[in-house]
Amino acid sequence: MSIDTRPLAIFLMGPTASGKTALGCALTETFPLELISVDSALVYRGLDIGTAKPDRATLQRYPHALIDIRDPSQVYSAGEFRTDALAAMQAISARGRIPLLVGGTGLYFRALQSGLSALPAADPAIRARLAAEAAQWGWAALHERLARLDPAAAARIGRADAQRIQRALEVIETSGQSLTSLQAAHRNARLGWRVLKLALWPQDRALLHRRIEQRFDAILAAGLIEEVRRLQQAGPLDMESPAMRAVGYRQTLEWLESPGRPLSDLRDKGIFATRQLAKRQLTWLRAELDARRLDLAAADLEARATAAVRDFVGAS
Repeated sequence: MSIDTRPLAIFLMGPTASGKTALGCALTETFPLELISVDSALVYRGLDIGTAKPDRATLQRYPHALIDIRDPSQVYSAGEFRTDALAAMQAISARGRIPLLVGGTGLYFRALQSGLSALPAADPAIRARLAAEAAQWGWAALHERLARLDPAAAARIGRADAQRIQRALEVIETSGQSLTSLQAAHRNARLGWRVLKLALWPQDRALLHRRIEQRFDAILAAGLIEEVRRLQQAGPLDMESPAMRAVGYRQTLEWLESPGRPLSDLRDKGIFATRQLAKRQLTWLRAELDARRLDLAAADLEARATAAVRDFVGAS
């Protein structure tokens, strides 16, 4: 029987507000781990309060790769994440340490594990036309078009997910094939690390919902509205800006552009959007059949995670 000599890596996954960052930092106190963020919002500079980004003191004590690497107006793709994450993992492994990838962006984890399909390059003209059509008819109408052309992709993509709707339709027009068929033809690439997957899982969904409410209230109290105002003043941002697709920011920008709406309206919409994000994250996590689930409500959650990492590292 051949021995797997690949270096080790750990994935710490979970829905928003599940405590991934705190647990990841705690694990670095016991094991030779270095942190890599797997979060599509934390890559953006200036998105601090609304993302619950670790503060400066935390990042000084527990450095994270791939935080604050883009301006809010810049696009950051799953392909770019894969390139950057692999480089960070290689550097960590070369130092004789173990990469600990922490986050909830399933698309990034999937890209890292399986590679990316050979999709056609972006076509600015088609992209601009689709954006104009969306401005006239709404993204829901374009989602209906996608449902006719690629039902499987439409089932995966939300009716308000402008970026992914646009990309799926663009792929169809440029390649003549559906996004689903191109992805199905892609052969998974073997990751060069042996991975332990830990998934923070809410057996009691009400617990996660309470955490989401508490965190959004804390974010509002910490100055989310003022943060979005500063971002607007710093550069041209609108609903289509990459960073403004992050949960909490889009709802705040909409609230600021509709004077007179009560703060409770922003709170309700922000909490609802965060719950929807958590639901999508859990749907993705459910398919990670080789992940070890850790119940959020367990009093000994950190001890269980520590034991799992110790077994993984010690058995290697």
